[in-house]
Amino acid sequence: MNRSEEIRKICEEKQIRMIDFKMTDIDGRWRHITIPVERFNENVFVYGIGFDGSNYGYAPVEKSDMVFLPDPDTMYVDPFAKVPTLTMCGNVCVIGKGENRPFDQYPKNVSLRAVEYMKESGIADRMVIGPEFEFYLFDSARYEVSPRQCAYQIDTRQAAWNCRLDAEGNNGYEVPHKGGYHIAAPQDVGYDLRSRMCMEMENWGIKVKYHHHEVGGPGQMEIEVELDDMPQMADNTMITKYIIKNMAAQEGKTATFLPKPIYQEAGSGLHVHMLLLKDGRPLFYDENGYSGLSRTAHYFIGGLLSHIASLCAFTNPSTNSFKRLVPGYEAPVTIGYATSNRSAVIRIPAYAKSPETKRFELRNPDATANPYYAYAAILMAGLDGIEKQIDPAENGWGPYDFNLYTLSKEEQKKIKGLPKSLEEALDALEADHDYLTKGGVFPQRLIDVWIERKRAEAKKAGEIPTPAEFMMYYDL
Repeated sequence: MNRSEEIRKICEEKQIRMIDFKMTDIDGRWRHITIPVERFNENVFVYGIGFDGSNYGYAPVEKSDMVFLPDPDTMYVDPFAKVPTLTMCGNVCVIGKGENRPFDQYPKNVSLRAVEYMKESGIADRMVIGPEFEFYLFDSARYEVSPRQCAYQIDTRQAAWNCRLDAEGNNGYEVPHKGGYHIAAPQDVGYDLRSRMCMEMENWGIKVKYHHHEVGGPGQMEIEVELDDMPQMADNTMITKYIIKNMAAQEGKTATFLPKPIYQEAGSGLHVHMLLLKDGRPLFYDENGYSGLSRTAHYFIGGLLSHIASLCAFTNPSTNSFKRLVPGYEAPVTIGYATSNRSAVIRIPAYAKSPETKRFELRNPDATANPYYAYAAILMAGLDGIEKQIDPAENGWGPYDFNLYTLSKEEQKKIKGLPKSLEEALDALEADHDYLTKGGVFPQRLIDVWIERKRAEAKKAGEIPTPAEFMMYYDL
């Protein structure tokens, strides 16, 4: 029995009527195309599904014909489709005269090539990561950008601004400003919904570590997952965002992964925990090393910190990203590492003590990133540090085992900071990307297209008047 026959049999058993194929565009959004189950056959795996790659941001219009090849190992019954639908992810190929060839700019291909490069280097054979998914859950979100009006408005019943006497639905259980961390019911109105989100993630094969309310009072949530192999976790990141947003919509709510959706409240990050293994042996543990970390782990940290400015172009690729990376909200702003210190860009969890769990987390990424590019870039930066033996301590990047926010202005000037804007991060990427193109992991064409697209986004955002500018300058 071939693959298509196996899938057709599953479709008969589950009364599936449609088969859906999900692809990732250059920015990290899922797009999809759906066919009736009667049209599904082995040719789909051989010849693929044709589509226009230029509309996904990859290719110029004159060379835009591509094919999507589904991966049967990713099939799952889509829980959000009213018509019984089997969904699959997969890969993208460029159409050739003979056989089609994998498209080197496609996100999944970049992440797979990064792992291949790691294995070819002999340094490690597995990169295992675990992101923390922070997001806000609102009752409503409205926005308009037009010549007449530029504004947005969000609301959630649990927000402190609804404490006023005339607020509709007021019940006295609003969450204080920046007071949401681990808050319990009845203040935590998203508690049951988060549990159901986690149950659906588990059903889809994503192992959940825990969930809780985060610091942001107006509905900031967090779901943290168990560690898994990097390419699989990139897939799981896409699935997790899909589940969270769709389940929120089913409840008449809206979930956003925007890094800084609320002024003066905590921003949402995508902290990435990571470790390397070789032949099943963890490479980041040394009981005699600083915080239990090996020299390999320190060199990996050195690579991340050496390239952190250009890395931000992939891990923090929105103008809004840099509104989160400011002092005072437990977000990292300085280039350094430390144990249990959330003000440094790299934090070593003190609770991870065993050789199998010894790791560190990179705290600057956020979920506007394309996870395949972001995770692959993180791996390539770390491998570069190992190859070049970049010692973070010798370069003055720590360890910073003190509160960086409380340093004097003179001391703060001695410590380098993260980029303060998307434009600054793109400038860094333009100047520093050789570590990404090693082994053909990131094609030069992809980096060029990425910089061009993101500069256009930054330019557009910079040209739009904001309400804050009216407040500060209207009467001058």
